[in-house]
Amino acid sequence: MTLPRDRCIGAWLGWLLAIGLLAGCAPLHTVPRAVQQTAQADTPSGPVQVTVLAFTDFHGNLLPQESGTLDLPDPAERGAAIQSGAPAGAAPARREPLRRVAVGGAAYLAALILQRRALNPNTLVLSAGDLIGASRLSSALFRDEPSIEVMNLIGLDANALGNHEFDKGRDELERQVKGGCATAAADSPLASCAGPDRDYRGARFAFLAANVLDRTGRPIHPPYLIRPYGPVKVGVIGVATRTTPTIVSPDGVAGLRFEDEASAINRTVGELRAQGIEAIVVVMHGGGQASQRNGPGDACVNARGEGFEIVDKLDRAVDLVIAGHTHQVYNCVRNGIRVVQAGSFGRLLSQIDLSIDPTSRDVVPGSVAARQWPVVNSLNADAAILAAYPPLKADPAVAALVSHYAALAAPRIQREVGRLAGVFGRNPSPGGDHAAGRLVADAYLAATAGAGQGKAVVAFVNPGGVRSNLAATGSDGAVSYGAVFQLQPFGNSLVTMSLSGAQIRALLEQQWTGANASEARVLQPSGGFTYAWRRDAPQGERVLADSMRLQGEPIDPARQYRVTVNSFMAEGGDGFTVLLEGTDRLGGPQDVDAVLAWLRSRSPAHPDGVARITRRD
Repeated sequence: MTLPRDRCIGAWLGWLLAIGLLAGCAPLHTVPRAVQQTAQADTPSGPVQVTVLAFTDFHGNLLPQESGTLDLPDPAERGAAIQSGAPAGAAPARREPLRRVAVGGAAYLAALILQRRALNPNTLVLSAGDLIGASRLSSALFRDEPSIEVMNLIGLDANALGNHEFDKGRDELERQVKGGCATAAADSPLASCAGPDRDYRGARFAFLAANVLDRTGRPIHPPYLIRPYGPVKVGVIGVATRTTPTIVSPDGVAGLRFEDEASAINRTVGELRAQGIEAIVVVMHGGGQASQRNGPGDACVNARGEGFEIVDKLDRAVDLVIAGHTHQVYNCVRNGIRVVQAGSFGRLLSQIDLSIDPTSRDVVPGSVAARQWPVVNSLNADAAILAAYPPLKADPAVAALVSHYAALAAPRIQREVGRLAGVFGRNPSPGGDHAAGRLVADAYLAATAGAGQGKAVVAFVNPGGVRSNLAATGSDGAVSYGAVFQLQPFGNSLVTMSLSGAQIRALLEQQWTGANASEARVLQPSGGFTYAWRRDAPQGERVLADSMRLQGEPIDPARQYRVTVNSFMAEGGDGFTVLLEGTDRLGGPQDVDAVLAWLRSRSPAHPDGVARITRRD
């Protein structure tokens, strides 16, 4: 539908006015004074410079020690941080050495945003979804209210709905957005309104979802946001991944329809252009993969995946796409549109600069420039790294809020959740499986084997999905909740699907082909599933078909099997694209909850020393 250009009215009236979607409507969050002044400035003689700052898949990574690291160019070889991206298909340059740099933390992300915003008052701050859900303990233990409160302080303008925003269902999402204290169920330890003022007022920024529709066909959240900057306006369209119903609990999205992303974007582009808005940004919880040359975002080579296929279908009136969901880092040009993704966990910040012609109100062709900024924190000790990547000074207001919640979370993190009879390590067998991986795979299978839980017969875990050894943290083999959470920190949900025996073999072959051709990713199988492979066999022919067994019985290529993986893998993550072919999908519990349940039922848990994968050379 088209809204009148001169009035803040229309079918979206109630909530459009609430979040200031139209020019002239008061924004929900407090806009810096300089931004308000810019919006009222006289028409400039030249293009209006607008800066977009973007991140994605924050997942409640409040503390710097939670966020992890990035491999950045070695300071001894290169003093610059991360350069602008090149067009898709650019030839790779000489790969330079990388060094591991500690990055992330909400207070440091806030500091970088404030630093970059100070250079241009015409600045938009955007998140590409999964801002909450699958969160770290310091946020998850408090219903993710800390993350939303932090974003209020940072001055976030809008967040696209991600699949993990629906982890606790639509009703809880609406409470998180609008505010109000939740009443915890008797069996729920999650605390609400635990902040310094014992209140929770909700988000002072927009949650956008042009393609998430209710039973009447109306978007459940605003489809777009409009920001004025002097004589020009920027429209921001938000979309969720249409696969959300397949990777979250069905109850959480009951009655909702997730429309094709490109169709929803193109329809909304028409609505914006009817209002005279030509500068259009898409913030999309969907993405793909691309190779880099010299560190994160330094090039865009072999761009691929569903997110790029969506971009190929977009109206060329779109000027910029902020991508998410796949936790990748790239800076590309696709279909004539700049496409960027800033990884995950608040470790990188994308900066995209736009020049907008005040006469045409459109982005000047060829003016879109982008780069990625690492969010360097104070945990680095190496002198060379400190010299090349000076740490940011943590924002004091955000740091104080994070410290408040971290202190409250500490007792829960230290809570005993089970006992171990040994260390579940990640030292691989000759075939590639290991004790920690076998534990996680067995937990996935146990959580989804029931008749009402998916009827899974086998589970697989990507090697990157097992983040640590699992060892006792106390006396007598006691293990803490924090240790289990470190093993499974992603908060991925489990997805059970049907695959044929032939597809299972094709899945196993992808351990060494495609995106994994240069570096194998050996899947961790659940108990009862065994197979053998040959290292010296050609790619695509390494799995010995007659060796594949389930509970001792040969895998039938034509038979359908129920297979459980995490939601990251279910979307083709780590190059396991065969899983995109899985049918009859059913969402399940979060990964860490599955492991906790497994430990409770088996304490003291004994490491399984029997390899499930055999390598035949």
